[in-house]
Amino acid sequence: MSVVGIAEIERIKKRVQICDFLVVAQLFLEDNFLLERPLKFDDIKPRLLGHWGTCHGINVAYANLMNVYGDDSGFSFVLGPGHGFPALQANLWLDGELAEIDEKATVDESGLEYICRNFSWPDGFPSHASPITPNVITEGGELGYSLANAYGLSLGHPEKTTAVLIGDGELETATAIDSLNLHDLLDSEKNGKVLPILHLNGYKISAPSIYARRSEREINELTRGFGYTPRWIEGDDAEDFQDALYDMEVAPFYIMHTEKGYGGPNRYHNSHQIPLKNPKTDAKELAKLEEWLRSYHPEEIMAEVKEITKERRDD
Repeated sequence: MSVVGIAEIERIKKRVQICDFLVVAQLFLEDNFLLERPLKFDDIKPRLLGHWGTCHGINVAYANLMNVYGDDSGFSFVLGPGHGFPALQANLWLDGELAEIDEKATVDESGLEYICRNFSWPDGFPSHASPITPNVITEGGELGYSLANAYGLSLGHPEKTTAVLIGDGELETATAIDSLNLHDLLDSEKNGKVLPILHLNGYKISAPSIYARRSEREINELTRGFGYTPRWIEGDDAEDFQDALYDMEVAPFYIMHTEKGYGGPNRYHNSHQIPLKNPKTDAKELAKLEEWLRSYHPEEIMAEVKEITKERRDD
């Protein structure tokens, strides 16, 4: 039996649905952001730049973590795959954090249009996480530093809990591998708690990652060797994720196993950047994009956003 109820599971799923939609809208749309009419070529940005592949997994992790730690003032989230910035921005917008530094990013239809139109746009938002984003300290194209940064946040702050999402390609870097040693070095009541989450989606750009070629046993033994307790989370199952977060393992190391690019057009998997290259000029691709966007039920998005905002105010 799950530790969380059906209502919580549905709330997590709704949040992922909203943020997945916002990612796709940021990547592609210049207008008609809630698909109040059929898409036209003129609705598509003239240049498509950004990354879809890792975004669904980021949204899944963020939604599940916020369900457990959202009210904890000592909680921080560190994102390793900063190229998945549209997912981070979607969540920051939904929680009203973006509006705290940018008065145009209001949590309403106007703010939604603002973040989507200005993503990867001149004088707008970059395609990667950058220091203009609330609490981002490094440029999102540099992989490898996330786990070390998470332990740095915990240093001398026993009240803090820091979850860090690490890309499986990122874990191949010397910096990330060496940072696994920090568990033994900083495991102390004087420091905070770090929750590493390996986003095992199988690919780094267009090639399988090293860890995609490793067996479950090999990954388990690797993490155990550094003093962690491995805990696997399959797919985007919110119930499984919540049970994992509520389990009381000593030094957990979560392995979130998803497929890269999951949820894209025609169930595209393993897509790293933009899965549809020419929807501005190709009618078939435009139709696929519209089908993809409508799969998230855009007509319900703003009502669901208002419900989440209301629940946050009530809390």
